[in-house]
Amino acid sequence: MNNIQEYMISLGQNARAAARVMACATTEQKNNALLAIAAELQQQRPALMAANEQDLAAGRDSGLDAALLDRLELTPSRIDSMIEGLQQVAALPDPCGEISDMRYRPSGIQVGKMRVPLGVVGIIYESRPNVTIDAASLCLKSGNATLLRGGKEALHSNQAIAACISAGLNRVGLPATAVQVVATTDRAAVGHMITMPEYVDVIVPRGGKSLIERISKDARVAVIKHLDGICHVYIDDRADTEKAFNIALNAKTHRYGVCNAMETLLVHAAIAPAVLPRLAEAYIERGVELRGCERVRGLIDCQPATEEDWSTEYLAPVLSIKIVDDMAAAMDHIDRYSSKHTEAIVTEDYTRARQFLAQVDSSSVMINASTRFADGFEYGLGAEIGISTDKIHARGPVGLEGLTSQKWIVFGDGHIRR
Repeated sequence: MNNIQEYMISLGQNARAAARVMACATTEQKNNALLAIAAELQQQRPALMAANEQDLAAGRDSGLDAALLDRLELTPSRIDSMIEGLQQVAALPDPCGEISDMRYRPSGIQVGKMRVPLGVVGIIYESRPNVTIDAASLCLKSGNATLLRGGKEALHSNQAIAACISAGLNRVGLPATAVQVVATTDRAAVGHMITMPEYVDVIVPRGGKSLIERISKDARVAVIKHLDGICHVYIDDRADTEKAFNIALNAKTHRYGVCNAMETLLVHAAIAPAVLPRLAEAYIERGVELRGCERVRGLIDCQPATEEDWSTEYLAPVLSIKIVDDMAAAMDHIDRYSSKHTEAIVTEDYTRARQFLAQVDSSSVMINASTRFADGFEYGLGAEIGISTDKIHARGPVGLEGLTSQKWIVFGDGHIRR
């Protein structure tokens, strides 16, 4: 591209015009578009695989590690999942146009709220090309237009997917510019995208901490984000030991490289001798490196935990463990080091569980459940655009409703203010 700024303004203008059309699209039109895109993906499988192989070959040549190559690969089963995801989103209730809280005022007018699209959603993400479909489907169903900027390592894959999206939208008579995938790898494109409030209403960054910090710092557009997933599980002295074992094991080892995996385990001193040795054996058997405070090291063999460990999102088979004297100490630790993503307590004490729910300030707080449940699909949202640790607008998994807002509506019949 010769002029990135002109290119991004052109995309923004197209998106703004498409957003006006999408705001008026019926549920049937949006669902038909999603199903048409699914049909295009099915038909274009060979083209998708060929484009993805180009990206994989370039990734191998540039020295991408095995984990990143795995995230980049479009296997037949992942294409199946993309198609299934489109069908699932089509089956979800449409939040747009939903009217709530209608009431009569003394003046005779009726006042309420109606759920409406945000407008133009810009999404910036890395590696996984299937995010292109996830993001496009949720934005379309919620009546938004979207600008998608994927990582340079997935350029060919994303463009092939974009062609399927455009074809599906054209087939049902909706503007192809409702979903635009940025076709340049120039980093300046991101800088323009996050500073165009006249064209973009909200930015959703999905990627590493450095990417999200940069966008949050430089954006002139509202950002829905989370920087870290430093999640905690606290095992209370009134916990069921079997539940505690299963939850603490699952929260760490179900998957390592995800934001809702447990990174710090807090254990009440009174129950630590009963649960930690068994847990440590299970963790070590699964290849997890353990780092503990001095009291933990008195019970199990592990590396010493440093101050840095308590504030680190490992995204790896590494776990920091701390013994605390009571629930208050556990909540103090969480308050200091948590990224406000997800925390869980394991206890049979109803009063303590309620207190933990009320006082722990994170986007998801759980009783006797693994932190791995902090996920849009598991919460019944069907899918998610990301998980927000912000407190305004959207918090926690952001599904269709999180991509809408509410406006006040007033019904009158010639009413005038006196």
